[in-house]
Amino acid sequence: MSLQSAKKSYKAIYTYLLITIALSTVVWLLTLNAGNTGRIGGRIYGYGIMWCPALATYITCKLLKIKFSGLAWQWGKPKYMIWCYFIPLIYALISYLIIWTFGWGGFYNKAFVTQAAHELGWSKLPQSVFIILFFIVEGVIGMFGSMSTALGEEIGWRGFLVPELSNVTSYTKTSVISGVIWAFWHYPLLIFGNYNEGTPPLYGMACFTMMVISISFVFTWFRLKSNSLWTGVMLHASHNLFIQAFFTPITTNTGHTAYFIDEFGVVVPAMCLLLAIYFWTRRREVVNLVTV
Repeated sequence: MSLQSAKKSYKAIYTYLLITIALSTVVWLLTLNAGNTGRIGGRIYGYGIMWCPALATYITCKLLKIKFSGLAWQWGKPKYMIWCYFIPLIYALISYLIIWTFGWGGFYNKAFVTQAAHELGWSKLPQSVFIILFFIVEGVIGMFGSMSTALGEEIGWRGFLVPELSNVTSYTKTSVISGVIWAFWHYPLLIFGNYNEGTPPLYGMACFTMMVISISFVFTWFRLKSNSLWTGVMLHASHNLFIQAFFTPITTNTGHTAYFIDEFGVVVPAMCLLLAIYFWTRRREVVNLVTV
């Protein structure tokens, strides 16, 4: 890459990050001011914060005369999308099987299952049958809602930031830098808000940070390999859906469960670290694939 092209990428990265922080700060303050936001506030502010990276990308493109339509909107090869759907499901399933097997959390949360069955009007079904049907319905229909929020972040992180970083540095550094930025972007709500599942703040932040940086190796690999931002959307949506909407709520507390489950316990981040190591060993497969 020429020095001029590198300067353009650095300028794009810095501009994007400054605008993302500025926009996100507004939503952070609104969220923190609301306190315990509840269902309505959580939905509105949740969508708001997750779409800040997308809006920042659009503004950056306009300011720097970059084609917003050139952000790898193409769907790409179906095999990559299939893998991006199933990889989070696989590592989430393995993580929670470990948790349930060692008694760090219990299977299953009868109160959650009963409430969910009542809300869906499926109370007459045997709970074992309901759990299977609920898993299938969430895994199919729930993906549309999950993708609608994940898209906002992924337009920014993998649609814009990752390819710009890959223009000026290696796959490994792109994964680490984008992962650190992505993790830090969550810190205001982790530190001052209620974005945690009950672990001490420092412990939860450490687990969350390890998970985000580790999983960034997977996100970056698929983004560069497929040249499609939709791989990030699929990975992100699948991760959020299966962990937050199924495995965590269906797990019972056996005493210290919060230290092991979800994004703020140790098991899922450990699985993501193993995945990061695996995809790092395949880093040469994505060298110089992106020229945007």
